[in-house]
Amino acid sequence: MAFYECVLIARQDITSSQVEALVDQLTETLKENGGEVASREFWGLRTLAYKIKKNRKGHYVLLNVEAPHTAVQEMERAMRLNEDVLRYLTITVEKLDLSPSVMMQSKGRDDRGGRRGGRDDRGGRDDRGGRDDRGGRDDRGGRDDRGPRGAEAAPASETPAAEAAKA
Repeated sequence: MAFYECVLIARQDITSSQVEALVDQLTETLKENGGEVASREFWGLRTLAYKIKKNRKGHYVLLNVEAPHTAVQEMERAMRLNEDVLRYLTITVEKLDLSPSVMMQSKGRDDRGGRRGGRDDRGGRDDRGGRDDRGGRDDRGGRDDRGPRGAEAAPASETPAAEAAKA
């Protein structure tokens, strides 16, 4: 028999107990066809990257399966027919890894409160200072080296030609 990993996403509208009942149905389908589920993990209700059939969230489940190919085909057929299954993906693996998956390990590891960290994690932005410390602009929004908008040209006595005539 071959080894498979199957991840399925169920609709957000159903309860966790209904998701467990769905997985029990799929497990029974596998057993009828000569396979077995070595382990299952419920990853919980998670936000999807994009809407699938008007759903923004979904219940994720991982199944580690040891079964013949025909049993897996029958399980996938049952998932296609079930309205509660939004997506599924079944892959063949060399051997079953019965240790907790990366998704289950990351749940207990997040100690910062958020996935991306707090605002203090911005790195290097504290040294810029406030807007008034930046220089190069005056209070009116104009540049320091130019006069205010609409200012007339410098008087003729301050032009280089006037200074040459004086000398």
